[in-house]
Amino acid sequence: MSTTDNTRQNNTVKIGTFACVRCGLTVSAFAADGTRRNHCPSCLHSRHIVDHTDDSPGDCQARMTPIAIAVTRGGDWMVIHRCVRCDELTANPICADDNQLILMRMAVRPLAQPPFPLEVFGDL
Repeated sequence: MSTTDNTRQNNTVKIGTFACVRCGLTVSAFAADGTRRNHCPSCLHSRHIVDHTDDSPGDCQARMTPIAIAVTRGGDWMVIHRCVRCDELTANPICADDNQLILMRMAVRPLAQPPFPLEVFGDL
């Protein structure tokens, strides 16, 4: 293999993967179906790359924690992330190989832990 081919291969590896900011897993930047991913399929955490707040115009680089699931009008599931440093929220599409247990736990959390006491329904 020539030096040029070796350099291309090394750059592809560097660009094509990233290390999860929470669990350290080496993650492919592309999901199995070829779509681009920006979060870990195991723990669903991400890194805050683009910061849109007026206070800090640069990249935040902090960990983005998955906090909820949203469903678009088209039926696509999105992971809602919150930055641990600046509290910015983002929505990112789920990938086919994302951890289904974590996705379901986030989806049913509002039903399992409602923000009000369920006992009031017995009085109605």
